[in-house]
Amino acid sequence: MSTAEAILNQAALNPAAAAPPHEVTPERATDFALAQRAAEGDMQAFEELFRKHRRLVYGLCLRMTQDVAEAEDVTQEVFVLLFRKIGGFRGEANFTTWLHRLTVNQVLMRFRKNKSRREDALEDEEVRPHESVRPSSPKASQMIDRLSLESAIAKLPPGYRAAFILHDVEGYEHEEVARIMGCAVGTSKSQLHKARTKLRKLLNAGRT
Repeated sequence: MSTAEAILNQAALNPAAAAPPHEVTPERATDFALAQRAAEGDMQAFEELFRKHRRLVYGLCLRMTQDVAEAEDVTQEVFVLLFRKIGGFRGEANFTTWLHRLTVNQVLMRFRKNKSRREDALEDEEVRPHESVRPSSPKASQMIDRLSLESAIAKLPPGYRAAFILHDVEGYEHEEVARIMGCAVGTSKSQLHKARTKLRKLLNAGRT
């Protein structure tokens, strides 16, 4: 077991929803200093980065995978990958933006590996048109709407899902989304537009 994996096994993942990503603040300098120390082999610095950003990474993984166990697995993979690639962070971008890109790439890689299994699971979980549930209260209605949205997001193609979550859920600007996804701004905007269009169709179909 690698040192990074040992650290991750000792630190319990918190399955709570992640806080919004940090904006560019004085903490950026702190993250850069920690990353430099971690790249030089300072394990305490790496542990501090893990503690600071694990909820953010887990939250993004959970939103993209819609699966608690898989989100935990990918979160661990991301920090193992971070341990190996920490020397590649030069401070040219916000550390959280760089870490988000690692996370998105790792989730998309998991999607590609598990495409067949995921498609089968989604088919099994689809709600049949004639099995609609009538909400008994406004609170129940809100819960059903939220579950419907989460189910619809889970059915989006990986690229669409990443663009939608990063922009509409995480609150990143188009330029930041493009940097995280490693594509042109026009491409990320196009994927976001297609994601919204597909979501509307999926949600409308679920109400009929």
